[in-house]
Amino acid sequence: MINSIIDNDLYKFTMQSAVVSLFPRAKVKYNFINRGTDLFPEGFAEELRKQLYKMSLLKLTKEEKKFLSEKCYYLPPTYLDFLAGYTYDPSEVGVIQNGGQLQISIEGYWYRTILWEVPLMAIISELFFKMTNAKAWEDSAIINHLLKKSTRYNMLGIKFADFGTRRRFSYENHNQVISTLVNYGKPAFVGTSNVFFAFLYNLTPIGTHAHEWFMFHAAQYGYKMANKLGLEHWVNVFRGDLGIALSDTFTTDIFFKAFDTKFAKLFDGVRHDSGDPLEFAEKTIRHYKMLKIDPLSKVIVFSDGLVPDKVEEIARYCRGKIGMSFGIGTDLTNDVGVKPLNMVVKIIEAKPEGQDWTHTVKLSDNNGKHTGDENAIRLCKSVLNIN
Repeated sequence: MINSIIDNDLYKFTMQSAVVSLFPRAKVKYNFINRGTDLFPEGFAEELRKQLYKMSLLKLTKEEKKFLSEKCYYLPPTYLDFLAGYTYDPSEVGVIQNGGQLQISIEGYWYRTILWEVPLMAIISELFFKMTNAKAWEDSAIINHLLKKSTRYNMLGIKFADFGTRRRFSYENHNQVISTLVNYGKPAFVGTSNVFFAFLYNLTPIGTHAHEWFMFHAAQYGYKMANKLGLEHWVNVFRGDLGIALSDTFTTDIFFKAFDTKFAKLFDGVRHDSGDPLEFAEKTIRHYKMLKIDPLSKVIVFSDGLVPDKVEEIARYCRGKIGMSFGIGTDLTNDVGVKPLNMVVKIIEAKPEGQDWTHTVKLSDNNGKHTGDENAIRLCKSVLNIN
């Protein structure tokens, strides 16, 4: 299931490092959200708890720490020493099953609980397919299917990375995907967000921050200051490294109001994670031009529900206009002949130091992806003048 404490996405470690530095006393709550209609089999919660206990036994190895210090040079040695002493605490995770419905909550200090989301979802996904006896294609068929995709991406001349930890079919299949891409996917394949597989295959871990970074800033500083202070703090901590900014926590239009000349020049580019990718590309190109910045000197990382046809459409639209790369998730690690789970784990409340618990919300460029308390969503829209 989870084979290392770094069997997790890079952005969780980068954000944890920043949280340890800036918000060591902040507390948060997360909820598991099943967006699909799949029902979990009897006994699922008990098996999940067993896996969470196994995670509590994981520790960072000396070899893994050395890899992080070399490949993730922007992580300070003080943080790596902290991570070497870190262990997962299953008491932070509450799991309840009512029939086929699964309720999961996470609560505790932000610097501790921030690592749960990705491996928890990976376990839920793999455990679901095991306990429902899901039948995947034969290994040879999976590999051939993957090779066709990577060949197409190479013919397109694009760069892509694996972003598929959270909804993978299994650890074994994820390993098979990375191994195949390392051997046959280059030069299009450039790395993975999964730090453990980057360690195993000597790849570059890829990632920056997630929506919860800005969602927490909204809880502490208010919706109007969330993007600006979120970006400011990121720059202060990482000093120009990890330079891809996530744009859609409170819609892209609101983000670009904060993404002024300073940030547009400091950050290497932006990440698209919801809404129409071509509209987003056009908005981004227009914004850079308005700031007298050559869009071809910047990059958009596309990461929303990518499949080969969609990648090709985006690549043809962006070529010659702006730099681009692609973070491909479920279509790499769970394209094996089963229906992947449609699930997320989102921060729902935050308690900054010295403050009360505050609801957190996310207003993506896709209305169907709005998450959070309904009253808080209405307040956020009102404050930000979003229709």
